[in-house]
Amino acid sequence: MRLNLPNSLTVARIFLVPLLVVVLLTPPWATAWVKSRLQDVGYAAWIGHLASWMSDWREVVGVIIFLTAAATDWLDGFLARRRDEVTTLGQLLDPIADKLLTGSAFISLVELQLAPAWIVVVIVGREFAVTGLRSVAAARGLVIVASPWGKFKTVSQVVAITLMILTNTLERWLRFGFLGVAALWVAMIIALVSAVDYFMRFARRLDLEARG
Repeated sequence: MRLNLPNSLTVARIFLVPLLVVVLLTPPWATAWVKSRLQDVGYAAWIGHLASWMSDWREVVGVIIFLTAAATDWLDGFLARRRDEVTTLGQLLDPIADKLLTGSAFISLVELQLAPAWIVVVIVGREFAVTGLRSVAAARGLVIVASPWGKFKTVSQVVAITLMILTNTLERWLRFGFLGVAALWVAMIIALVSAVDYFMRFARRLDLEARG
């Protein structure tokens, strides 16, 4: 089956997930080896400056991969609507790709001891709960209109993951290493608020259905 452009971007996002995990979880000895090889071959000046500014090359590459994947989340939806190429496959794959990307990033950050595990459990648990509720709503033929809180949740998680990946660099150069954890708290709160909002709207729809 030939994929259209929006679906191809969604699939690309899925394939970027294992690459992101490998980059983030690369052991320190491997990062040192990469830096030494780059020095041996005389890499471009701007890469050299960037590498010297960053405490770890994984942060640079990890952020680039993550933000590229996150950008495809917006781009595939935009192109699908713009080109009138919304498909059932795309509607199925898009949320799966989103959850794989953010979930893998959060779990990697826990493994790196950059993110508190309990906060990640709350955020990931919220995704499972809301996804389950969506399945129930779909089975009952209920349409729950999208809320702005869903967009806020997505943006807050992208910001939190980006800052968490850059924790060491922010601390080293700006003494702002705390920004990642602060953003993670904000992301958790917004995730919970968006979940409560969705549950309340689902309950209202059930009430209207019962009365109707």
